[in-house]
Amino acid sequence: MTGGQGQLRGLKVVEFAHVVAGPLAGSMLADQGADVVHVEPPGTGDAARAMGPQRDGTPLWFKVAARNKRSVTLDLHHEAGRSVAHRLIAWADVIIVTLRAGRLRTWELDWESVHRINPKAVLLQISGFGATSSQADAPGFGKMGEARSGVVHLTGFPDGPPVHTGFSHGDAVTGLMGAYAVLAALHRRDHDPDFDGEWIDLALFEPLFRLVEWQVIVHDQLGEVPERAGNQLAVAPAAVINTYRSRDDEWITVTSATPRSVRNVARLLGLPEEEFATTRQQHARRGELDEGLRTWMAEHSTAECLEEFARNEVVASRVFSAADIADDPVYAERGDIVTVDDPDLGPVRMQAVIPHFRQAPGRVWRTGPALGQDNHLVYREWLGLDEKELSDLEKQGVV
Repeated sequence: MTGGQGQLRGLKVVEFAHVVAGPLAGSMLADQGADVVHVEPPGTGDAARAMGPQRDGTPLWFKVAARNKRSVTLDLHHEAGRSVAHRLIAWADVIIVTLRAGRLRTWELDWESVHRINPKAVLLQISGFGATSSQADAPGFGKMGEARSGVVHLTGFPDGPPVHTGFSHGDAVTGLMGAYAVLAALHRRDHDPDFDGEWIDLALFEPLFRLVEWQVIVHDQLGEVPERAGNQLAVAPAAVINTYRSRDDEWITVTSATPRSVRNVARLLGLPEEEFATTRQQHARRGELDEGLRTWMAEHSTAECLEEFARNEVVASRVFSAADIADDPVYAERGDIVTVDDPDLGPVRMQAVIPHFRQAPGRVWRTGPALGQDNHLVYREWLGLDEKELSDLEKQGVV
């Protein structure tokens, strides 16, 4: 298989972006068939190539992070390299950048330059603090974005420190929102005859900030600062949300998002349902429900708990590890894990293309490519550089 399939076949994307947020936006597009060119410095490549766990000296993370993409090498410190970069911009529909604002201007990868080179292009610019802030040229990473968003302040137990989630949460959500924003701009491009390009300016703290929908209005209207509530929620949709330990010493999450589901919990615990008829009654006795579940589950095995929850229509789940996910029948039924052949590692398992499109699904057709693996394809066939021009660039160390 030599190319992608899915909703975005024919879309041309070039990434001047490394590590997580920008490349993840490109990954979302590549999974749906877009031709995504990942531009890396010769010799070293993207820093993400060396990050994370390894097997026999081969890093694993990049095999997933750069899947379905083309890798080209290009030294943007050289004028000839920047000239090729501008040809990539002229070729592309979408440009993704994560360099600092000053460097973007110096290398003519900023909005004004991109728009001059390709007036119909969509530019996704991801930075720590946004292009319009007083800190536009300051460095930023995902954990900083998480901290600024309010999410970390809300995560953890009341008597403990704020807690970051166990993955690149801020980067990942920014990448996802970046891909959504690109598609919104492309929709307008395809329906507005006066489309004059688009500049998407996304700061690393903004996507998570947007997703915690209630924190600003609660502070504005009530003068309250929502605080950490452990595995419950500072602003909860209903009276039962927490994790509990079973007799088997396994953790189970129980959640209720409607008054009816809370009444189901009360019935399971042998409490009079009529005393939990309204939301006000339920919230007034949420401590009793929480403690009742904690005691009841400690006396029952995980299997017994889940069976009783299912019988009483109470939504619950064991807290899954990666091993649980790999063995889970529902993940298998959904086709959420696929096996892909890798030239270094052989068959490897990774997430499938998600979400699933049933009419024209995306596919994982390659793992992360070798550094510069697609130089000839992109530069000769897609950009039209002649053999001598490409040879000269190679001799100069530009590619």
